[in-house]
Amino acid sequence: MVDLTVVILTKNEEKNLRKCIESFRGIAKRFVIVDSYSTDGTEALCHELDTELRKIGSQLDFYQNTWVSYADQLNWGLQNTHVTTEWSMRFDSDEELMEDLAAEIEEKLPTIKEPVNGIILRRRVYFMGRWIKHGGRYPELLLRIFRTGKASCEQKLMDEHMILSERTTVTFQHDLIDNIQKDLEWWTAKHNWYSNREVLDHQMTLNNQMNTAPEDDGTSSGQAKIKRVVKNSGYYRLPKFWRAHIYFIYRYYIKLGFLDGPEGRVFHFLQAYWYRFLVDAKLLECEKKGIKMKPQGDLKA
Repeated sequence: MVDLTVVILTKNEEKNLRKCIESFRGIAKRFVIVDSYSTDGTEALCHELDTELRKIGSQLDFYQNTWVSYADQLNWGLQNTHVTTEWSMRFDSDEELMEDLAAEIEEKLPTIKEPVNGIILRRRVYFMGRWIKHGGRYPELLLRIFRTGKASCEQKLMDEHMILSERTTVTFQHDLIDNIQKDLEWWTAKHNWYSNREVLDHQMTLNNQMNTAPEDDGTSSGQAKIKRVVKNSGYYRLPKFWRAHIYFIYRYYIKLGFLDGPEGRVFHFLQAYWYRFLVDAKLLECEKKGIKMKPQGDLKA
């Protein structure tokens, strides 16, 4: 068993949480759930999972905290849940470790010595049961495992990454998966919620209220740094609405998203075109009416 605490944020994740925890295959010493007052059976499931985990020498501790933002919630979890293991891990409830990644973590993590303080993992996305392999979506490189106390989540409204205080990282070979189990109604509601956050993020950027420069000392990965530069210095300099067209064409045709089949057609259209067009529509509405987008609470869907 690895000296590792896995911190997971939840809100109504009864459908996802068991498969998420079980994907670790007993390798993690402790799981910490930071819940923003779920109204489904998430809490009861956590107590059930804790009972099961304690039989194999692991445990799951359940906490609740009022949602402000993803970064605030994650940092609260890292700082207020008495994490004492050598390593910590950020994980989402709709994610799973593939079996070979669980084995790689169990084998390699105990052997990693300082000055290496962070582990970058590869993520693949599943949508409607299909691996979205094209369209520039794979692999996503994310800093997810770090020495306890050596990292925090950057204070951004969108696309927040883990920042190492002392940056030395290695990249593991195998994948974790983002396996979306909820229906399309939930997915579109979530992205409508994201669009409000994106608008507020952009408004704050224009007003110089938020530092958009990529961190040189610890952003999740070089890939994340490049994406942020392209988004802030490239994408948002293009004309509204046209940029959604261009981005979709880039993802679906140039980056071969059409090879992901009908599920990929739905995913790339909604994520690269509909969502981006919706953000532009809300930006236009805010400009015409002089609206300042308000901070978003937690997702209600």
